Amino acid sequence: MSTPLWKSRPGAPYPATFGTQPIGDFIHLSEGLSNSFLITTSEGSIVVNTGMFFEAPYHKQNYAKIDPNPPRYIVLTQGHVDHVGGVDHLRGPGTQVIAHAGNAEHQAYDRRLAPFRGSRSAFAFKRDNARAVKQALADHGTLPPQAVPTPDIVFDGRFSFQLGGLRVELIGVKGAETNDSLVIWLPDSGICFPGNLFGCLFGHFPNLVTVRGDRYRDALTCAAAFELVRDLRPKRLLVGHHQPIEGEALIRSEIERLRDATLWVHDETVKGMNAGKDLHTLLREIVLPPNLEVGEGYGTVRWSVQAIWEHYAGWFHHESTTELYPVPRRAIHGGLVELAGGAEALVARARAKLAAGEHEQALHLLDIVLSEPSPPAAAFEVAIAVHHALAKQSVNFWLSAWLAEQIDRLETRAKQA
Repeated sequence: MSTPLWKSRPGAPYPATFGTQPIGDFIHLSEGLSNSFLITTSEGSIVVNTGMFFEAPYHKQNYAKIDPNPPRYIVLTQGHVDHVGGVDHLRGPGTQVIAHAGNAEHQAYDRRLAPFRGSRSAFAFKRDNARAVKQALADHGTLPPQAVPTPDIVFDGRFSFQLGGLRVELIGVKGAETNDSLVIWLPDSGICFPGNLFGCLFGHFPNLVTVRGDRYRDALTCAAAFELVRDLRPKRLLVGHHQPIEGEALIRSEIERLRDATLWVHDETVKGMNAGKDLHTLLREIVLPPNLEVGEGYGTVRWSVQAIWEHYAGWFHHESTTELYPVPRRAIHGGLVELAGGAEALVARARAKLAAGEHEQALHLLDIVLSEPSPPAAAFEVAIAVHHALAKQSVNFWLSAWLAEQIDRLETRAKQA
């Protein structure tokens, strides 16, 4: 078995870089939080995705050096904000925006939950995005608003067109991030633009549920989407984040590894459910075999086991009657502190758990103490140490960002206590 591709690729998205990178003779890549591409033809150009609002001026500046005319088409591989935010800035007279027919529903979904999801995802992106906005303002003076585009052309299924002799096929397929995703296929050159059909990071386990909060993504739907791209037999894969993947054999093997890993986790979860195993048992037991090793830099196997379980079974785990009522467990934390003989006793117990490497148990104990109005200073000290220990073990973008944010919050609370 060859070394998995993910081991040699970056593990996180990042804001736009300067300049473009030629991909063959007629495609240019302008990297960003999501990649934007310019496809040139003798009759005009096609832009694939447009980045966030603060990246759009860079993409437009990059592309104007190659083709000063407005693009004939802008194609959106999905409706996420980091793919569509620059549409209004890059479109011009005569530009037609193409998206999947599910785009309107996805845009409505995003707007409906914008405050909730914005606050939930801030811990992961706020620092880098703030720096990027500051730099963009310094470079461009003013920035366009974040676009919420209305496509000119929508389709369900397949849609084809030609421009300057270039045949372009668009294939609508639900994938690992949205219900409005599409694949761009250039059959004459064997080039495929899957966007984030495989998830944010190609070669990593698909993110079936996000830490920030999203609708569950179905494992079987993801596996079917992976097969669709595999069956095109692409020679070059221009993915939504980071560098292209080259070579038909490599692309096929990587896609099959992702598909098989996704199906294996799905099937093992279902098998465990039917055998009567509880969720936490499955979270501990289900580990990918070595021949199906994939990255866990964005989604993880453990989180996906829970996503699959709850996708099928819902939020009620049949573990406690309290799951059916509105009083949270933290409502009795004060009583538990009293029963333990005070907060110091629980902190001492948590410190022992930390020393034994039982980090999750330490956090359960500390959650009891830290939910009270005036936790002792030692509670913050141990909680910060536990989060640092977990951060050293993390290889996941979301988990690392969450742990770093929690350390900052705990340090702030400790100073204010």
